[in-house]
Amino acid sequence: MNSKWIKEFPAAITICDTNGIITGMNEKSASVFENDGGYDLIGKNMFGCHTDALNEKIKEIMNKQKPNVYTIEKNGKKKLIYQSPWFENGEMKGLVELSIEIPFEVPHFIR
Repeated sequence: MNSKWIKEFPAAITICDTNGIITGMNEKSASVFENDGGYDLIGKNMFGCHTDALNEKIKEIMNKQKPNVYTIEKNGKKKLIYQSPWFENGEMKGLVELSIEIPFEVPHFIR
C-alpha cells in the first residue's frame, strides 16, 4: 500500500511502538503538537507527556489490545479520538492515534 497520502491527510496521525516511543507523525499531528515539539517528538517517549492516569489508560489499551474511542471539545473544535493497537503479522507493534476534527452535530445512519 502506498502511504504517501498520510503526510497531508487532514487528521492527526501519531504512531508509537510498544515502549511508547513516538515513531511517526503526519503534518497535522506535528501541527497539533507544535507547542510540545512537533516533529521533534519523534523518538521521544509519550509516557513522559501524559499524567499517570492517562499512562495507565494507554497501557490498558496495549494490554487488552482493544481500541479506545471518544470525542473531545478543545479550542472550540470537536474531535473524534481513535486510539488503537497496530499489528504486523498478527503481533502488536504499538499504538496509533487518529484525532479527527468533526462537526458538533454528526448525522448517524443505520444501514
